[in-house]
Amino acid sequence: MTGPVGSRAPLWQLFLLGWFPVGILLALLVLTAHQSTPHEAMFVAARAMIAGVIVCFPVYRFTKRWPWPERLTFSFVWRQLVAAIVFSVAFIFMNSVIESLLRLRLVIIVGGGLGPFLVMGVCIYAMVAGVIYASDATARAARAEAMAATSRLAALRSQLNPHFLFNALHAVVHLIPRDPALASKAAEEVAGLLRTTLEEDRDLVSLAEELAFVRRYLTLERIRFGDRLIVHEDIAGDALDALVPIFAVQTLVENAVRHGAAPRIEPTTIAIRGFVDRGSLTLTVRDNGNGAPSDVLANTKGSGLARLRDRIEGLYGARGRLAVDFASGCAATFAVPLDDHL
Repeated sequence: MTGPVGSRAPLWQLFLLGWFPVGILLALLVLTAHQSTPHEAMFVAARAMIAGVIVCFPVYRFTKRWPWPERLTFSFVWRQLVAAIVFSVAFIFMNSVIESLLRLRLVIIVGGGLGPFLVMGVCIYAMVAGVIYASDATARAARAEAMAATSRLAALRSQLNPHFLFNALHAVVHLIPRDPALASKAAEEVAGLLRTTLEEDRDLVSLAEELAFVRRYLTLERIRFGDRLIVHEDIAGDALDALVPIFAVQTLVENAVRHGAAPRIEPTTIAIRGFVDRGSLTLTVRDNGNGAPSDVLANTKGSGLARLRDRIEGLYGARGRLAVDFASGCAATFAVPLDDHL
């Protein structure tokens, strides 16, 4: 019954759904206690449900005007008691109005008496207001959790930029003593890549966009490694429109360059493969380098792989995964669902 829930369905539908079990109980009570016919019991239940839905709207507005405080106060409790009595009177009034309109004469509905009916109204108010307050608390907690997750993802992305910049500048520094002209060209490539990382503020991009960035990054690395760096792409056509965490593929390729190509004199092949299967995108970056210790991901909390793992967990929870295998060369794979539009 809160704002976020109400945005998915009209309030009157939610109120009617909440009153449905009350109507059933009331119908059973009328059947057993008053020995009425099923038709009469259903009529009484329907009348009470309609009246209840109508008087729920002021209760909803009241709870928004006076939200549940961090600490209970006398003024809050006093307002709730007054509101409960007003609700009871309004409930009796609406039942009577509906009955009078149907019978075309004035009818006052008080059930087994005014006192019991008022008590029942107070109990119903406590139930209705309690559900609304509980729903509001749940919605606030969900919003706070979402904001915390967003802040955490933003922090991880902000850490990724300097991490990438450091590795790119490191490549340029290696070129300066050997080929200053080539180092100058590489610095221009770094500037272009850095501009992209600073201007991009999305968490998810299409795989096609991510691969375009990766190719620019590999252009820089080929300046450093020359013919020793060989790249193969095998990307299914239906995978190009899938959304992936920004810089995800770049992180895996950078890891392959760092652990595969950098320590070797021999040519290193990096294979990038992506495909869609059973509602998920799976992307693997594999190299034929010398590999690395099997616990590198667990023991390097500040690494790009560790940050990528945290980002995937923050974006997808248990539905996303990152696996790294250093047994033969390095094979890093992430899988993400296709139905997320974050």
